[in-house]
Amino acid sequence: MTPSRRQRRVSELIMEELSIFLERHANDPRLEWVNITEVETSADLRVARVYFNVIGDEARRQEAMEGLQHAAGFLRRELASRLRLRYVPELLFYYDESWARGHRIDELLDGIHGDDANDGDA
Repeated sequence: MTPSRRQRRVSELIMEELSIFLERHANDPRLEWVNITEVETSADLRVARVYFNVIGDEARRQEAMEGLQHAAGFLRRELASRLRLRYVPELLFYYDESWARGHRIDELLDGIHGDDANDGDA
């Protein structure tokens, strides 16, 4: 189902505010280099799925997930003070796999192009 205009607006506001807050005010070292990539709100605006990406390996990703889950209540209160919403959605965090998949595809394509260049030299 296509999100309503209000859902899209609320999602964009949450994404913007979370990004700004994490960049400027997060004191938890687990939240360094965390980027919010997308926010999807439910139709009733009670739940927000927050997708994030982080630079680093699997351990770094797990630390970031733990840090975000630990800070979820605090982040929700911060959103409540910054946004004019009747109800601030519950924040659920998910790692965004799209960047890693895109990077892997780029590596594969570079390998193919490298093989093609080597074939032409022979």
